[in-house]
Amino acid sequence: MTLDPDHLAVSDMLAAVTTGNGGFEMIEIRRVPVPVPSAGEVRIRVLAAGVNNTEINTRLGWYSETVRGSTDDAASAASDAEEVVQRKDGGWNAATPWPLIQGTDCCGIVDQLGDNVDPLLLERRVIVRACMRADGFDSMDHIWMASDFDGAFAEYVKVPASEVFPVDCDWSDAELGAIPCAYATAENMLHRADVGAGDRVLVTGASGGTGSASVQLAARRGAHITAMASPSKCDEVLAFGAHDVIARGETPVPRSFDVVIDNVAGPGFSEAVNAVRPGGAFVTSGAIAGPIVELDLRTLYLRDVRLIGCTAWDEDVFPNLVGYIERGEIRPHVAKTFPLTEIVAAQQEFLDKRHVGKFVLIP
Repeated sequence: MTLDPDHLAVSDMLAAVTTGNGGFEMIEIRRVPVPVPSAGEVRIRVLAAGVNNTEINTRLGWYSETVRGSTDDAASAASDAEEVVQRKDGGWNAATPWPLIQGTDCCGIVDQLGDNVDPLLLERRVIVRACMRADGFDSMDHIWMASDFDGAFAEYVKVPASEVFPVDCDWSDAELGAIPCAYATAENMLHRADVGAGDRVLVTGASGGTGSASVQLAARRGAHITAMASPSKCDEVLAFGAHDVIARGETPVPRSFDVVIDNVAGPGFSEAVNAVRPGGAFVTSGAIAGPIVELDLRTLYLRDVRLIGCTAWDEDVFPNLVGYIERGEIRPHVAKTFPLTEIVAAQQEFLDKRHVGKFVLIP
């Protein structure tokens, strides 16, 4: 690939800037200064950036302990509110530094290097590890691109060079832009639960970005997968590698799964935990249907069930994903692409949950 020298001379760029907690009115399309990489950083010309629940949740301040309902409830409340509440604990790491360019997923071309960066990164097509363990992988402390500092809903983004991963494949930019958040989150859950060949795995919310990634990645490990999804989406979920599908709202068979992968929570949480066999694991990294749940602790301790929460990505996760991509072992389903300027329409349609797979923004 050859870089357009005009890109190196640009002084401003188009970006979707979120100005604070609230509804879609908090997203503004602006011209802002192009970031300049410091020592140890690179600048990336963004080619594609996936849409995730986390950008919506962060804008809504949903991570605050004061929020008790689902993402949909929070979105409705924000649209109806006469006065927007700015939540000091509404982001991944307490307060979100508004105004902020969101965008956790990034595929792009490295077009500028800071000092002390490997020159071989220049002009490479890369994806970015958005969850960054700045204190090393022995610590669970982490920072996130697009939550703690500006992300990829822009024409350019700067990131630490250590978090940039070149990928050699024939995928489209949109496909690569669909990978980082959903697939790393899914791989991290499977890694923590040590899912292997022959394990019986239940995946809730299997038609979404992280759910469909969990199905594919569990299938790659040789697990037997039961997916939970809306009846209209069952055929597509089976195509991701699921062996069985049960309709959303149905009760899974108690004590029948080695591992339950759940990012839904809400009213179905206790039934999902009850589906874990004695000695099995329940793994979660989300709660879009509601974070406040009912749990009979006797189910947990009398069956020796492991309850595993996952946010910080472990060291092997992202290199593993790059290997899976380059060996042709996984491939995301991009449901639809949108221009960056149509981010509000993309998020509105995303919240309708009628799609399967990922939405991706193209700057």
